[in-house]
Amino acid sequence: MCTRYVSPEAAAIERAWHIGRHTPWRGAEVFPQKQGAFIRAARDSSEADRELVVGQFGLVPWFAKTPKLTYSTCNARSEELAQKATFKDPWKYGKRCIVPAESFFEPCWETGKNVWWRFRRADGELWGLAGLWNTWTDKETGEVVESYTMLTLNADHHPLFNRMHRPDPKRPPNMQDKRSVVPVQFEDVDQWLHGTQEEAKALIRLMPAEGFDAGRA
Repeated sequence: MCTRYVSPEAAAIERAWHIGRHTPWRGAEVFPQKQGAFIRAARDSSEADRELVVGQFGLVPWFAKTPKLTYSTCNARSEELAQKATFKDPWKYGKRCIVPAESFFEPCWETGKNVWWRFRRADGELWGLAGLWNTWTDKETGEVVESYTMLTLNADHHPLFNRMHRPDPKRPPNMQDKRSVVPVQFEDVDQWLHGTQEEAKALIRLMPAEGFDAGRA
């Protein structure tokens, strides 16, 4: 599960994903319930446009009483999107987003201790990670909170990500439920943001190990 990543500044995001307006975002290392930037289909346009939004890393569902949740929603298991109460409405209504990242971090436990690894793209480009977004409104104050989550996918048989995360002694070695984020290639962004649910499902897949530049942080 990815709970720590580096978000690029707005100008770099807008250049990479061809967003024609400037959003005040200076870039940052992002942690759960902190602010980060994400890209979604522009809500004020009938065309296949994109907009950059700043919101909370950790999706706030419609039924939440407060945006500061007591449980983690920064990652969403792709296999459970249609069933999980927190994520099923954003998935149903096509609230899909791209989370730009310079790099992200995962813990490697091969030594028996938590050793952080940094993951960059091997080609030097920015990551565009598949996510979902939601807009939550406080019924008492009218406060509007934008928020988002990253999708993850089982990576038990991935040659790189099956090395990450603390082993679960209650599970057999081939059923650890190791997880990976879901990168969306630049040429697939419109399909992810504007496509049908079935078209979006086709993009939920693991990136080959050679696509990563990974090592100790």
